[in-house]
Amino acid sequence: MVMSRDKNAGRSHIIKIDNSSLGSVEKSRYLGKALKNKNSIQEEIKSRLKSVTTCYHSVRNLLSSNLLSKNLKTNIYSTIILRVVLYGCEAWSLTLREEPRLKMFENRVLRRIFGPKRCGVTRKWGKLHNEELNDMYFSPNIV
Repeated sequence: MVMSRDKNAGRSHIIKIDNSSLGSVEKSRYLGKALKNKNSIQEEIKSRLKSVTTCYHSVRNLLSSNLLSKNLKTNIYSTIILRVVLYGCEAWSLTLREEPRLKMFENRVLRRIFGPKRCGVTRKWGKLHNEELNDMYFSPNIV
């Protein structure tokens, strides 16, 4: 695969091995990463979020269990789930389009870990706000 910003860059390269020529491709998977001939990271982040959703669903019962401490649940999140979503992120160049998608995923998992909050006045259960999640989770956010 030839990766370039120029649309015609990959068309002039022909690789021959023993009188056989190899065809060019626009996308490929290598070591679990989605590689494209364009310098776009959107597909890779979409693929990572799809993989981590499967991982999240396999451990979500642990994250909502009352038998485990919140500290242990955040350790499960940081050692299992974050590793899956951030695999290969060193090469990512995030734009403002991808950042909210990653933050939404992290907030969804943290809400599962910390559970709902109970209002002291009305005694009703409600959803934790993003600022409250950030205060409760001491590690840097996913972005």
